[in-house]
Amino acid sequence: MKSHWILFAAACSFLITCENVGNDNNSSLQTFADSIFNVHVDSSNIAGASVIVFQQGKMLLNKSYGYASLELSVPMPEDASFEIGSVTKQFTAAAILKLVEAGKLSLEDDFTQYIDFDTKGRKVTINQLLNHTSGISSYTEIREFWDLSLHEYERDSLVRLVEQKDFLFEPGEALIYNNSGYFLLGLIIEKLSEMTYEEYLSEQIFKPLGMNNTYYCSTSKVVKNKVYGYGYSPEGLRQKSYLDHTWPFSAGSLCSTASDLITWMQALHSGEVLNEEFYSALITPGALNDGSQLRYAMGLSNFSNYGNPTISHGGGINGFLSATRYHPEADLYVVCLVNTTGPQGAGFFANQLTWRLLTKNEREGVDLDIDTNSLVGTYTGQVRGRIISVEVGALPDAITTSIVGRDDVDTLSTYIGDNTWVDGNDIIKIENGEYRADQIGGYYILRQD
Repeated sequence: MKSHWILFAAACSFLITCENVGNDNNSSLQTFADSIFNVHVDSSNIAGASVIVFQQGKMLLNKSYGYASLELSVPMPEDASFEIGSVTKQFTAAAILKLVEAGKLSLEDDFTQYIDFDTKGRKVTINQLLNHTSGISSYTEIREFWDLSLHEYERDSLVRLVEQKDFLFEPGEALIYNNSGYFLLGLIIEKLSEMTYEEYLSEQIFKPLGMNNTYYCSTSKVVKNKVYGYGYSPEGLRQKSYLDHTWPFSAGSLCSTASDLITWMQALHSGEVLNEEFYSALITPGALNDGSQLRYAMGLSNFSNYGNPTISHGGGINGFLSATRYHPEADLYVVCLVNTTGPQGAGFFANQLTWRLLTKNEREGVDLDIDTNSLVGTYTGQVRGRIISVEVGALPDAITTSIVGRDDVDTLSTYIGDNTWVDGNDIIKIENGEYRADQIGGYYILRQD
């Protein structure tokens, strides 16, 4: 169901070894990585990539593939610098928690104590901005934003645009991934720290950790090893479309390298960035107003990934896709950065590498204890970027779901009890006239027509 719901934004292959980490134990993973990356570079699905796999103190893989510039046939350099998109959000969340730790604000504060924004009488907390449950419209789903995105204006112009839009739901009643919340958090960081967002992160995180290649992206600065970004098309790769970096801001404007991101992840998850209390707050998902448990915390998801505890986040921005994953039980870190937006992005490659090292355990179902005919009908509601209707049908031992207006039909056959099915890592519950879909980065509630 996930692929139906959420839409996220070289003639020959060339391989560079960034670091010689080969040994008998790692050679199988490296050979596999070479094969999957090279075939996708060679077929022009991606321009290039950088990837690191690190487990239990050992570097299993640290390589770059393909091209930093297709126009100039420049191979991907060591420590290539990529735009990391929404991986930025975990840095923003950590920065907010550092301000909480310093006594500058509380997670339960109404954010309008710090930012002028008319919520029409609603209270929206800092915590709700962090976990996407605010209900505020996300600016990347507002049509007028894309004209604005080509220009550099005062950031307040975006705040005023979002302010004019209706709330998607009442605060705390659902989770819809929201870039506006993280944009507002960046403004709060700047106000309370009396620094720019980049200056505050540099002082509090980048410099202390030695992350010398992590910085706020620019459309004009010349930065060593900064790679070009591309977009996939069936006719061949294309240069990425323009986006002024005024706007991704604290929701998605950081640039980094795979090695810097490994440094960050190890420091974060070993307690070097936040104390135990605030680290726990960062990675622990909360709940909706009705008590429904979430799997998205603060700039990070935290969930059972086919039976493997996983703390992760991906990113997508014009020309770039990224994936950062930490599997605590296996002490496994995976970072993948790709300089192409398309169907084979960083998450695709991270999955391929992850399941070479971990066991993918499909959830086992139980016998149906409900009459599926009672669930048949059309359910409508807000998801990310649009309102959809889902048609539910009944089979003897399963249900079918389809998006109204599309031809494809999904069959949900893994029933786990309590009117609930699983579809991969998605959890779908249909009860009392509601279709609830927990897709980790979204918790959607559709109601029967």
